[in-house]
Amino acid sequence: MSDGELEEVRDFWNRIADDWRIQVGDDGDSNRILNSDPVLWKFAGEVSGLTVPDPGCGTGYLSKKLRDRGALVTGIDFSERMIEVALADHPDIDFRVDSCSELRTIDDEHFDVVIANYVLMDVPDFRGTMKAFNRILRTGGVAVLVFSHPCFPQGRATVSENGEETCYGWSFPYFEQRKCTDPPWAHFKSEFIWFHRPLSDYWKAFMAAGFAVVDFEEPRITEDRYPLAENETKLKNSKTRPYSVAFKLQKKHKAA
Repeated sequence: MSDGELEEVRDFWNRIADDWRIQVGDDGDSNRILNSDPVLWKFAGEVSGLTVPDPGCGTGYLSKKLRDRGALVTGIDFSERMIEVALADHPDIDFRVDSCSELRTIDDEHFDVVIANYVLMDVPDFRGTMKAFNRILRTGGVAVLVFSHPCFPQGRATVSENGEETCYGWSFPYFEQRKCTDPPWAHFKSEFIWFHRPLSDYWKAFMAAGFAVVDFEEPRITEDRYPLAENETKLKNSKTRPYSVAFKLQKKHKAA
């Protein structure tokens, strides 16, 4: 990862921070609400009284939810504008400008649970990020990671006229790691930068950083959440499309 690449990504998130606040609001976007949030909270368990960082916190909606559940929260983002917005909305939460791949403002073995919600596909250095997550966790601590499904990029999906078939197109080999740029979507005016890595590379990075995989899920809507879908299309997509993956990791004990 070059300094230029890091600054390019930082500039991108600074540019869209105010629009991102609109996108996620106070409760997250529809994909989070319908599909992945139940898995995130299941994997996190009871967080009351625990020290929990929210790396890649963006405008801070999840930090607030963690705080409301009794966690001692530290919100972290390398976008200065994201942190400005987060502090304006939630001045009572500890928000910091810091890079997920370094976490320089955090001491070793400081936290009980790391929760990274839709972050790993956006960091230029995901191996460094996983090492940093391991460093700041206490031995036996848990990392809950939710990120966009690398096998099925939704920004590159095409749907048939009858809506019955969804195809995912690849303009490069799936096994090749690379920076990607997608066209603007929804109310955004800027192209989106993200990083593709095959699922197996994520798994290997978790192992190399000193984690054991405790649980894994491909989140999808459960019946109790059907009424929350805004329309039939969103309900159908949440039943059939693999939007994300969720991992629960545990920091391994060091060998004696």
